[in-house]
Amino acid sequence: MNNDLNIRLFDFAVRCLKFTKLLPNTPEYKIIRYQLAKSSTSSGANYEEAQAGSSKVDFNNKIRISLREMRESNYWLRIIDALDELSNEKELKWLLSESDELKNIFGSIVQKTRDK
Repeated sequence: MNNDLNIRLFDFAVRCLKFTKLLPNTPEYKIIRYQLAKSSTSSGANYEEAQAGSSKVDFNNKIRISLREMRESNYWLRIIDALDELSNEKELKWLLSESDELKNIFGSIVQKTRDK
């Protein structure tokens, strides 16, 4: 699962970065573009770091950060969706769905590691 999750997080980050290039060049979207680029790449980067965690506490901390960053990515994607100004709605729907699934996966990992 770890390898599959690494691949999914990497793919999500790359697709988010490509998607941000499609956003309008307005001051509002510049903020969204920057925030989405940061949060979407941070989630996977923190998960990568968690794999080499020096302790269970370190692992749990990085997983929680990954969850928070994925939640933030989902938030920015929902804002983009609500603004309803994009032509590539199919990619946005995929990103929204994937961020929901990844949030659930991280939430499950956090819950399981909390119980131990």
